[in-house]
Amino acid sequence: MIYSASKRGPLVGLLALATAFASGQALAQDKEVRVYNWSDYIDEEILTEFTKETGIKVVYDVFDSNEILETKLLAGGSGYDVVVPTGQFLARQIQAGVFQKLDKSKLPNISNMWPEVSERVAVYDPGNEYAVDYMWGTTGLGYNEGKIKERIPDAPVESLDLLLKPENAAKLKDCGIMVLDSPTDVLPVILQYLGLNPNSKEQADLDKAAAVLLAIRPYIQKFHSSEYINALANGDICIALGWSGDILQAASRAEEAKNGHTIHYALPKEGTQMWFDMLAIPKDAPHVEEAHAFVNYLMKPEVIAKASNYISYANGNLASQKFINEEILKDSAIYPDAETLKKLFVLLPYDPKTQRTVTRLWTKIVTGQ
Repeated sequence: MIYSASKRGPLVGLLALATAFASGQALAQDKEVRVYNWSDYIDEEILTEFTKETGIKVVYDVFDSNEILETKLLAGGSGYDVVVPTGQFLARQIQAGVFQKLDKSKLPNISNMWPEVSERVAVYDPGNEYAVDYMWGTTGLGYNEGKIKERIPDAPVESLDLLLKPENAAKLKDCGIMVLDSPTDVLPVILQYLGLNPNSKEQADLDKAAAVLLAIRPYIQKFHSSEYINALANGDICIALGWSGDILQAASRAEEAKNGHTIHYALPKEGTQMWFDMLAIPKDAPHVEEAHAFVNYLMKPEVIAKASNYISYANGNLASQKFINEEILKDSAIYPDAETLKKLFVLLPYDPKTQRTVTRLWTKIVTGQ
């Protein structure tokens, strides 16, 4: 229809309506949530499905260490709405005023959380006011069955002796050793291995843990917190000290590739760390409503189960377990039994002085100097 000058009113009205509709669409399209998470740590379909359900676009970035995340958070103005610090880092970041309290009225799905996990993470976040558990796991050994047997026929695969005794590490140098580039994960595990308090802040104890690593430093190919996944899966290395789910991902990738490499994860018999990665909202998050919507969506039992099924990590959502693949739920390396849980320690946050000591020791270890 062509409108004449005398019918300018209806035309203006239609144009106004069209403009309003377009503006509404633009506002809907402008809704976004900026997420900063660990590498290889979600099924990307979850992000697509969240956007489809809510109309909120996800801008998703990744990091490889708590130290990188902490530097951004403490500097302020990170631009992120949801971040995923590990428990002991979360604790001191809460004290530093980095996060805002969660509005639990906007998080009805937290009713699905696992009391056992919520109680443990309360060590870092009393009252569970600032964060919700995303995933949890342990730190242990990932190893290539065939390559280890070739070099050490009677290898103590259930013990950290396999890696931490210099005579064993020397035999594995040629097939490749990698270690997490994370002092807060590695040094406490070694303290536990030595029969010392894994939460010790004593210089003498930390020096003893560092000495264990320095003794095998000549045999370590690389310190990295994500590269060991594909390196194990492809047979480029034969052993790694890493996170449980990452190593189980490596095992799955090797199996899918049918490349002849069989990868296993071992929970050290000496005991090890139980860690928690937490969903939190920075105090200066630009999209607070969308952040709550994203966290709440992840806490749908079937959604967080999908994440666990993809990355082979246990999550803190009890209701999700009926949606988790049976081989994951019954795998004691992922969901340890009650007896094994007793041997897992929770790492307490370092005070600034201890953190400086640990950072200094770690630099010495990584550089080998």
